Amino acid sequence: MTGEPTATAPVPTARRYPREGWARLRGSAIAILQLVVAASAAFSIAHYGLGHPAPLIAATVTISSLGLVRDARPWRVLETVIGMTLGVFVAELVVVLAGSGWWQLALTLGVSLSIARFLSPQAGFAIAAAIQSIIVVVVPAQVPFLRLLDALIGGAMALLVTALIPRSPLRTAMRDAGRLFAAFQGAAGTVAQGLRRGSRVRAERGLEKARGLQGLVDDWRTSVESGVAIARISPFLRRQRFELSRYDRMRASMDLAVRNLRVVARRAVYLVDDGQERDVAADLLVELVRGADLIEASLTDISYEPAAREVLTAVAARLDPVALVPDGSLGDQTLITALRPLATDLLCATGLSPEDARALLPRV
Repeated sequence: MTGEPTATAPVPTARRYPREGWARLRGSAIAILQLVVAASAAFSIAHYGLGHPAPLIAATVTISSLGLVRDARPWRVLETVIGMTLGVFVAELVVVLAGSGWWQLALTLGVSLSIARFLSPQAGFAIAAAIQSIIVVVVPAQVPFLRLLDALIGGAMALLVTALIPRSPLRTAMRDAGRLFAAFQGAAGTVAQGLRRGSRVRAERGLEKARGLQGLVDDWRTSVESGVAIARISPFLRRQRFELSRYDRMRASMDLAVRNLRVVARRAVYLVDDGQERDVAADLLVELVRGADLIEASLTDISYEPAAREVLTAVAARLDPVALVPDGSLGDQTLITALRPLATDLLCATGLSPEDARALLPRV
């Protein structure tokens, strides 16, 4: 012991924070631009155009409805706008009829939350209505229902910038897809290691990784669906519709592939409990991962799709459990059988129909 402090983990940790911060900032740049433009425009229209003295609601409705969330689909923005406008209307009505005070605030919140929960299953819808109703009751105003018009202006600006300053949905969908494919390859590769080594620990680790993939699938689905919805109304994103539709097809197939990978991983954990090495199954799974690598490459270059299809077709054509492991146990043959739907799903991700993909498998 020299007594000198060692600097190991803290240094990379400290360095990681700025990188993560810059990554968040780059990813939110368009959203920040949307918020600044929309809120400023809503405030200017209400204040300078219509002469409203303090159009706070116009700006807050705009910011709250757009937000920095991943899912910026127009109908979600509209839903939030409706919720906040509802809260403003209820609050204005209470203030006009009963004035301002603690019990008026309680009454406004009770009515706003009750109506919002009746109209929408989304908790955010009710909270948006409640927050705007609080502002109306607490902050005094001279002209009744003037803030209701501010809310409508803010909502209109939020929807307008969603179409005119879209949030680069293709880039977001591509980033989410890349995360899923990287995690998929890691999970499948770990399962293959467990099979090759006869290691239950490695196989269980692969199963754990496979179980954690669903959140990434959901993120990709959200970004693709959001992009498709925005592209329908934005004149600047019409050329991205084909790519977004292709991503949606790939995402649906990879969702099924993730589910089937979990099936393969569970069977692998059960089998390797005997400590035997299973190189045949491991090699097949590695080849399927290679096909998934090429599918990921096709995200940015569609010309990789035929190459991915060729690799996966070669694997699928060999998935005859009796021919591959003639002397293996029923469990070994069942594991090979479990690879068949996984290969089918990956083939569908390359553009094949489920019928054509299944036709490539040998009859069993």
